[in-house]
Amino acid sequence: MTNLIREMTTPRLRLRVWDDCDAEPYAAINADARVREHFEGVLDRAESDASMSRIRAHFDAHGYGVWAVELRDHPGFIGYAGITHPSFAAPCGPCVEIGWRLAFAHWGHGYATEAARAALDAGFADVGLDEIVSFTTVANERSRRVMERLGLSHDPADDFDHPSLPPGHRLSRHVLYRIRRTDWRKDAR
Repeated sequence: MTNLIREMTTPRLRLRVWDDCDAEPYAAINADARVREHFEGVLDRAESDASMSRIRAHFDAHGYGVWAVELRDHPGFIGYAGITHPSFAAPCGPCVEIGWRLAFAHWGHGYATEAARAALDAGFADVGLDEIVSFTTVANERSRRVMERLGLSHDPADDFDHPSLPPGHRLSRHVLYRIRRTDWRKDAR
């Protein structure tokens, strides 16, 4: 296990391990249909709490995961960003995925990219990963733009049908983006 990465800061954000007080705002994010548009549906409080438990368990097992995100000048949970092992047998696996989810009120400010860039840096510099992937539904243009801003590349030959969804489901087709440590180093400044 990697040593636990407890906290990171960016010019505008603080990424940290989760606190019990994050459960309520996390549940609100998971209950928002706008935030969950590219998932099977919203989560009720019990499902959200179970998700938070899995996030914390990932940190315990690996020393990293998806960090709680807050604004540096206004503390309080606004979402998450980080790196995790997918919970399903991904066709690119075994792999580590970068992902993010922010409260709708915080969309459009570049926070997802800023937080994900810190997580990407931690994955390569601190954890020592050779490659990080990201995937989403074909229609999730917002997340795809974040992936591209982070320097991840897309090869349509890597796209896949999500194994947790039934064939033909409106969300089953996923795009896969990748970045290797060597490419990150070229872009790191």
